[in-house]
Amino acid sequence: MAKTLKKWQGWLLFGGSMVVVFLLGLLVSSLMERRAEVASVFNNKRTVFEDEIIAQNEKFKADYPREYETWAMTEDTTFRSMFNGSQETDELADRPEMVILWAGYAFSRHYNTPRGHKHALEDMRKILRTGNPGITVKTADGRDSIAVDMQPATCWTCKGPDVPRMMRELGNGKDQFDPANFYAKKWSELGAEEVNTIGCSDCHDARTMDLRPARPAIYEAFARRGLDVKKATHQEMRSLVCAQCHTEYYFIKPNDPNNPGKANYLMFPQDKGMTCEAAEEYYDSIGFYDYIHPLSKTPILKAQHPGYEMALQGIHGQRGVSCADCHMPYKQEGGVKFSDHRITSPLANIDRTCQTCHRQDAEVLKQNVYERQAKTRESRTKLEKQLAAAHIEAKFAWEKGATEAEMKPILQLIRSSQWRWDYAFASHGASFHAPQEVQRLFSDGLVQAQEARLMLSKVLAKHGFIGDVPMPDISTKAKAQEYIGLDMKTLNENKQRFLQEIEPKWIEEAKKNGKLIEI
Repeated sequence: MAKTLKKWQGWLLFGGSMVVVFLLGLLVSSLMERRAEVASVFNNKRTVFEDEIIAQNEKFKADYPREYETWAMTEDTTFRSMFNGSQETDELADRPEMVILWAGYAFSRHYNTPRGHKHALEDMRKILRTGNPGITVKTADGRDSIAVDMQPATCWTCKGPDVPRMMRELGNGKDQFDPANFYAKKWSELGAEEVNTIGCSDCHDARTMDLRPARPAIYEAFARRGLDVKKATHQEMRSLVCAQCHTEYYFIKPNDPNNPGKANYLMFPQDKGMTCEAAEEYYDSIGFYDYIHPLSKTPILKAQHPGYEMALQGIHGQRGVSCADCHMPYKQEGGVKFSDHRITSPLANIDRTCQTCHRQDAEVLKQNVYERQAKTRESRTKLEKQLAAAHIEAKFAWEKGATEAEMKPILQLIRSSQWRWDYAFASHGASFHAPQEVQRLFSDGLVQAQEARLMLSKVLAKHGFIGDVPMPDISTKAKAQEYIGLDMKTLNENKQRFLQEIEPKWIEEAKKNGKLIEI
């Protein structure tokens, strides 16, 4: 026989039920309020764009104030961690061996750590790698030639939404992109057009605000692999909009017989896969090199910033974590949940990044990151010193009469070693994204550099020299630059003239034509 509830138990059950109903009512009310607030954002837009590309980021501010305000915070450079931060630092001053590794290439003149997206155009204009005429470069046959305004317009590609706008205007002016005409121009020709820094239309279709990469190169690269970027999921798009720029790339060389009419066309070397070795295999298959090293005569591959490829090799990438999950974590304001567009290190927001999955203390998680970074930096330093020595010793060997046949396998080792060094370190954040892969690449590169130096000692002995090769003093950036023959005084003077005479005219013209909005 079922037991009857005592009177007080009945009242307790009734009271508990009322509390549950009340709380559920509050929850439903909150959800409805939040849904209404979210709906109002989209239903009460002040501006409805008919064009997918709106280059002026300020035009999005009224309808997307939270996203705009956090995006504007990428101008802030106060964040600093143990090894990196948002401040600009002179990498060549910290690591003068890099001057030797990049001898013969513009990076040996000036290389700073990256800052936030708000600084993208500013930093590009002021760097000594752009707008600097009278640069001596090596031609394919090893002779010197003087190049004026050697940078193609392709160098603007990832610096802002004016790029896809101009790709259309230089093509048919509609929704179809024709990047070939854009790439074929000189960098300086588009200075008054490329004035809005990385922003909304780089990643969003202005008509719908759907995520989509704005640059053709990623669509072309994926299509060659049988993939369609447009069919990517929303979570995948939260990485692909980053991958359109944070990736390894190269320019098709002018007068390439295999690519007529595609001078300086932007390409992603992903046809054979998304690893360091796959890209190297691709480059080897087409006989590509970025420059001939003037000391060792090695045909060098210069890695750009294969952050996307390296992230895919790490545990987070393999588990489907997107770039935005860590670099643009969600924020909640009232009933609106939105991505924080202050794109920065996850260490600046550990409670909204790491701790959404990991329950450890914030300081423990931070130290985990620092430990990985410290170990990879140690390996990187060893490799840079070995590579710098290999280039200098190769120069010495040539001077002692080494033959091309003797040097060919040595130069191949140097090329392969430097590719691994550059690929790993240029993948900003890779010491955390994929620490095991970074260590593997540095280790392989170190073995190759040491093997090259051992072979060089045997070649030198064959030509009558036994002992240590005399090493120049490259203990500072200035000394290393002087050793490789850079006229830094003239380069800096040229840059100052550019910044004082040419850049202001670009900005003035852009404002006059309505391309740049003053705020």
